[in-house]
Amino acid sequence: MNIQDFSVLKRLVDSKDFKTLKETLPLLQDADIADFLDSLSREQVILVFRSLPKDRAAEIFAYLPSDKQEHIVGAITDQEVGSIIDQLFVDDAADFLEELPANVVKRVLQHASPGTRELVNQFLRYTPESAGSIMTAEFVDLRKDMLVSEAFARIRRTALDKETVYTCYVMDANRHLEGVVTVKNLFLEDESAVIGDIMERNVIYAHTTDDQEAVARMFSRYDLLSLPVVDDENRLVGIVTVDDIVEVIQQEATEDFQIMAAMAPSETPYLKTSVLSLAKNRIVWLLILMVSAMITGSILGKYEAAIVSMPLLITFVPMLTDTGGNAGSQSSTLVIRGMALGDITLKDGGRVLLKELAVSSLVGLGLGAVNFVRLILMYPGDYLVALSVSVALFATVLLAKTVGGLLPLVAKAMKQDPAIMAAPVITTIVDALSLIIYFTVVDFLIL
Repeated sequence: MNIQDFSVLKRLVDSKDFKTLKETLPLLQDADIADFLDSLSREQVILVFRSLPKDRAAEIFAYLPSDKQEHIVGAITDQEVGSIIDQLFVDDAADFLEELPANVVKRVLQHASPGTRELVNQFLRYTPESAGSIMTAEFVDLRKDMLVSEAFARIRRTALDKETVYTCYVMDANRHLEGVVTVKNLFLEDESAVIGDIMERNVIYAHTTDDQEAVARMFSRYDLLSLPVVDDENRLVGIVTVDDIVEVIQQEATEDFQIMAAMAPSETPYLKTSVLSLAKNRIVWLLILMVSAMITGSILGKYEAAIVSMPLLITFVPMLTDTGGNAGSQSSTLVIRGMALGDITLKDGGRVLLKELAVSSLVGLGLGAVNFVRLILMYPGDYLVALSVSVALFATVLLAKTVGGLLPLVAKAMKQDPAIMAAPVITTIVDALSLIIYFTVVDFLIL
């Protein structure tokens, strides 16, 4: 069956053939079953969810969007709720509960086991978007005085409840992180070897308070599958796994795209966001940009006499402002991307300035020369007009690219998201500056 084609499954649901459905669903992957559930009506979701294999229900539940999870929790019995929360990995349970109303969270935790309830409450105390909020407590822990044979025995005994077993973490009696050892290394060693002799002591780790973006960069830099997380006393409290980092990367990229498009960030999928919410997320920045754009009109008003005496001047304004806005957006996009990847930091401000000055000089000369030739051909004899527009174009590109490259760094220095200084903001600023440059040049060369 094509995993994207749920028509056969929907026909089974519509005909209430749950016997065949129960035989068919286990053939699909958990994520695909979750997609199928998400496509059903609210009434059908409950019926199908109860048809799932009991040993896979919790894993499938973790893939569902928060609105479907809340609906299921509100419709099933307390015993079923407790079973789901106990089977979820702690990080998934914490993520799920963060999206629920307080009264629903209380009901869910009341029917979880004491151990699960204690762990989930601990995870919910971590700051959102921190390493502590995305880590899981289900990892394989070993002692350095263990033999390899004892380590394998522990892995076999506990692996079923662990999120990953590829990397094992060595701790002392006080849970201080001392080293790591991979299952591959355990296989290659003699069974009588001592863990403390074969473990890697130079461990890469994160703190619970580290930002999740910084953790994602560590995964990328060191090609990690998992990363230990320690508290202020260097005690191992959890690990972050690569599947959680993939979600972080998607969330951060989505947030940056929304900010760069002058919208308030939202984690709700587009098709599931109400029209009112979409309008609210967009209108604030549009109002700010609209008011800011009035500066452009006031600048044009200041040079009204020049425009009246030589109407031809106004025809070049759109070309100058558009080129300046596009040039600034190119630079800001590259710098914002470089900062997101960690390639550019605040200390690189001088290098960014020099590079953008060099690039903008070359680009400005090229555009100015082409524009000069074009205007001479279009308006024979108006050499001063062609020169004025071309000089203004060169200066606009030079300024736009420099401003576009530096403003994201300024935002970062002010503890703001660099993505704020993207196309809409840069364009608004550059429009005003390009008009001032243009009419200053015209005033000097022509008027």
